[in-house]
Order: sequence, then C-alpha cells, then structure tokens
Amino acid sequence: RSWQPSQRNQIAEGSKSSSEMGQCWAKMGLTPKQKRDSPPPSPQAPEIAREGPPPDRYHKRQRRFSVSAECTTPSLEPYAKKIYPKSEEAVLRIQRAITNNILFSHLDKEQKQEVFDAMFEVDKKAGEVVINQGEQGDNFYVVDTGKYDVYVAKPGEDAKLVTTVPEGGSFGELALMYNCPRAATVKARTAGKLWAMDRVTFRRILMDTTNQKRRQYESFLAGVDILQSLNQYERATIADALEPAEFKAGEVIIRQGDPGDTFYIIEQGEAVALQSPGPNVPPVQVKRITKGQYFGEIALLTDQPRKATVQAATDLRVVALDRKSFTRLLGPCEDILKRNMQNYRTYTDVINKKSKS
Repeated sequence: RSWQPSQRNQIAEGSKSSSEMGQCWAKMGLTPKQKRDSPPPSPQAPEIAREGPPPDRYHKRQRRFSVSAECTTPSLEPYAKKIYPKSEEAVLRIQRAITNNILFSHLDKEQKQEVFDAMFEVDKKAGEVVINQGEQGDNFYVVDTGKYDVYVAKPGEDAKLVTTVPEGGSFGELALMYNCPRAATVKARTAGKLWAMDRVTFRRILMDTTNQKRRQYESFLAGVDILQSLNQYERATIADALEPAEFKAGEVIIRQGDPGDTFYIIEQGEAVALQSPGPNVPPVQVKRITKGQYFGEIALLTDQPRKATVQAATDLRVVALDRKSFTRLLGPCEDILKRNMQNYRTYTDVINKKSKS
C-alpha cells in the first residue's frame, strides 16, 4: 500500500489522533476484535510497503554473495541415457582414444559402452578455439585426431603455451568436476576431430560410477567367505580398490611358475586350477573355482612363484587387487587366508586319489 507522507510522519512521531488511528487500522484491514487483540502498528511498519528506493542505511551494508554448484551427491535414481548414433568404426575410434586415458580406466564394459553412446563428434579447423580460459565449462573432450595447444594466461601477462594434447588425450574435465571456470584456453594446432561429452552426462558417468561400483561390490563382497570378519567400512575400502577384468573361456589368468602380484575374486563364471610337478608332465585339475571364491593369494602371502595355473572354464568376470592393496586392505584376513592354504589339493593328492580308485 502507499501511505501519505503526513501519515508516515504522524505514525513515526506517535501523535496520531484516535480517529486517524482508526483509519490506520481500517487501512490495514483489521476488524475491531483484531484491534483489541493486536498490538498497535509499529512506527516502522508502513516503511515495509513504501515505494521508491530503500533508506540510506541499507546502502551502508555490503552486498552478500552466494556460491552455488551442482549437486554432486550420487543419484540413486535412473536417468535418461543419451545415445548419439554412430558407426562401429566411430565406436572403435573412441575406444582407441580412451584406451590409455586414466579417467576411464576404472570403468567396466557396460560403463564404457555408456561413454561411447553419450559422446558426440566435433570437428575443428586449424587455429579454431575449442575452449576459452575463464568461461564456464559445458563439455569434456577426448582427442580423436589432430593436436590441440593449451594456453594459460596469468594476470597481467599474455597467454603462454604450456602443453599440447595429442591423439588419445583429453581436456576440459576440471571445470566440469569442480564447477569452476575454464583454467586454460585450448586451440586446434591442426584440423582434427574431437569426441565431446556434456557436463551432466560426464558427472553422471564418471563421478557416479565410483559410488555405484562401491554399492555393487559391497553387496558382492559381503558374500565372500574370507571377508565375513570385516566391517562395512573395511569392505567399502576394498570395493574402492577393486579393478574388474574379463577373460574368455580357455584363457589363462595366472600361470604356474610366474611371479605373482595380483589377487582375484570371481564375480561371475568359473575357472579351474591346474598343477603339474614338472615342465614335461601334463597338468591335472586340482580345483574348480566358482563365484565368490578367490585365487592368487599364495604367491602374495609367501613371496613365491605361482603354485598353479588358473584358466577360465567359462567366460569369466573377476575383480582384482594388486599386491600393495592386498597387503594394506586384507591384513585382517591374513590368518584366515594362510589357514585356508592348507586345504588346497595338490598334484600329488589328485594322482594318489586316482591311483587308489
């Protein structure tokens, strides 16, 4: 409401007459009962509705700034996956481009396929700018062909060339991961082709996969006998360190006599352990290894060569721990692992059993 200057002054001075006060109550839309039950209007109340610029006292305050960012809490909700149709040749080129890229090294087959589907092609001419320092990031880029120069400008200085991104390299992830402006300018040194992924998809795939992996492996690890003694935190720590691997039926995973540096747990499929007493003696099957069972620990516990060859009996999916992670994370299970080693059958056990039968 708009108040007349005279009314504001009289309210502020507390000198309004009873009739004028009644008009004040009426203007505020109060009933007689409300007038009795309510406190008198504050001298400052009319100022709330006053039109025009705020009083000078507000100009003395510093403006408050807020910082906002996209939520990075992993989402449990399914989302609409983006799929950009592309030829098999294009998929192979993307696969080649990300083979040695550390950002994608922890993804499994299905997650990599999601990356392939979500990337779209971007062509650049020589000298064309791909991203500008200081701008907000919208895409992450993987180099298919060409070379791309990275320039960084410090305050008061001209931009300087700091590196060149070759085929298979990538750039643009920092602005998307940390919701900050671009830290550098990238220009195409030569004409080339990029594969791009938008911000939302990048965060969904590359940032949520770690948490999805943890949830998936925590449930799986809870069913592994030797890990029953671990608490949830310890299993979650192991889940973060696991690396998935796949083998075709008949493929050798570890070979007898080789040095050992990896511990395996079968996630899906079956494998067989084969052992031979010498180089010219055919091996025999000493164990069949199924889902939730493990192998490869003997060489890590004893620092001796592999005692047996393990071969995939079916298409096989395993999760693996390297020596360093094995020692650090499975310390609480070491006694159980060593005790279980005594239960393994050997070549001699199998041959003796066959001879008796």
